[in-house]
Amino acid sequence: MEDCLFCKMVRGELKPDCVYEDDRVLAFHDINPQAPVHVLVVPKVHIATLNDLEDAHAELVGRLFVAAKRIAGELEIAQPGYRTVLNCNAAAGQTVFHIHLHLLGGRRFSWPPG
Repeated sequence: MEDCLFCKMVRGELKPDCVYEDDRVLAFHDINPQAPVHVLVVPKVHIATLNDLEDAHAELVGRLFVAAKRIAGELEIAQPGYRTVLNCNAAAGQTVFHIHLHLLGGRRFSWPPG
């Protein structure tokens, strides 16, 4: 999408603070972190919300989680523990309408969230 913030990052028009990139995934530090470690893991293809996923996206969504696991290890939050979150639509807290996995760590989390 032309005006999508994350698509602009994928295209290189905006430069996020990257922590990981491969041919299908881009990951970078969140500019408004909610934990000491807060990374967004984004597919390079535009999918607005989880409601827009199709069967063909299954492998791509799996890659988001595999990338998150790798990043958690590199940022040394894997063993103490971390949280992953995918919000869907505004009522759930989605503010950028391009699916993205939040990787959060570096502090203790409570349950239930939010």
